Amino acid sequence: MSRKLLKILFLLFVSGLLILCKKKEEIRFTYSPNPYDLEIPANFPPIEISQENPITEEGVLLGRHLFWDNRLSGNNSISCATCHSPQYAFSDNNQYSTGINGDIGTRNSMVLQNLAWANDFFWDGRVNSIEKQVFKTVVEKTEMDENWSDFLAEIKYDVSYNKLFFEAFNTINPDSSHVAKAIAQFLLTMISSNSKYDKVLRNETVFTPEENAGFASFNSFTGGDCFHCHGGIMGTDFSYKNNGLDEFPIDSARGKVTGYFTDNFKFKVPSIRNIEYSAPYMHDGRFNSLDQVINFYSIGVHPNSPNIDPLMEFSSQGGVQLDLQERQELKAFLLTLSDPDFINNPKFSNPF
Repeated sequence: MSRKLLKILFLLFVSGLLILCKKKEEIRFTYSPNPYDLEIPANFPPIEISQENPITEEGVLLGRHLFWDNRLSGNNSISCATCHSPQYAFSDNNQYSTGINGDIGTRNSMVLQNLAWANDFFWDGRVNSIEKQVFKTVVEKTEMDENWSDFLAEIKYDVSYNKLFFEAFNTINPDSSHVAKAIAQFLLTMISSNSKYDKVLRNETVFTPEENAGFASFNSFTGGDCFHCHGGIMGTDFSYKNNGLDEFPIDSARGKVTGYFTDNFKFKVPSIRNIEYSAPYMHDGRFNSLDQVINFYSIGVHPNSPNIDPLMEFSSQGGVQLDLQERQELKAFLLTLSDPDFINNPKFSNPF
């Protein structure tokens, strides 16, 4: 019998004993969920929230607790926040995240921000909802490796969770779908929209000459040429592309999901918002700094990489060939995408 199972049985016994020993005192909870006021920035596209999981204040609060709770992992050692830490824009500063059994993954942890505008999730887009993303991560052997029945048994007599689940979903006997829905609601509130770049767009400040030059290069076909994939308010076009990282790639990525050969070696284009905080970079975390990323796009692209995206127009010469000053200017602009209010928002912090 596992140590965790023994612990669960002991907690159930003690909790049950305490309840039986109590005088006939009823713990009363109220189910009256309040719609969450999700503030959509004026210059962001509109969103549609699923009617199957409307966002409520109570659901978000529950999701926040679950996101930070180590009990959601098989040995109570990690939480969602372990691999999605606020200081790294809710990603991981390791090349690969490590699961509870010491298993090392094969991909870098993705940033969690502005997910309300995304249609699919993970680097290869294997699921089409945040709820499914939660399901996958919790039970994945190389990640949290938790059994849903174990977790639900562990919190069954936790009065705090009884209250949170009842107020959010009108039940003190939740199942895995309630957990996934609550975490999804919490994640949907994590909107980043107050970087210097945003303030420039709102005419609240202006770029420095260096930042302005970098912005022009970012949007120029003859400069950094970044706008095709990372232009627009979201910093991503949400597509899947092979950017020529390897001449002989081994991770089939999107192709493994769709089964189409033409999708092989294509990964989801990540948002460049908060890129200052989210190193290391690329799906495999191979670059430790923005300088390395910019150098790659300048001179390191592999033109013969299979299924390389046609928008990598300068791949035949190894990249866009920015000189040192142009690279520094581009970096200066990318740093204006940092949103310290987002990573320090107390609404996303550990509630325990």
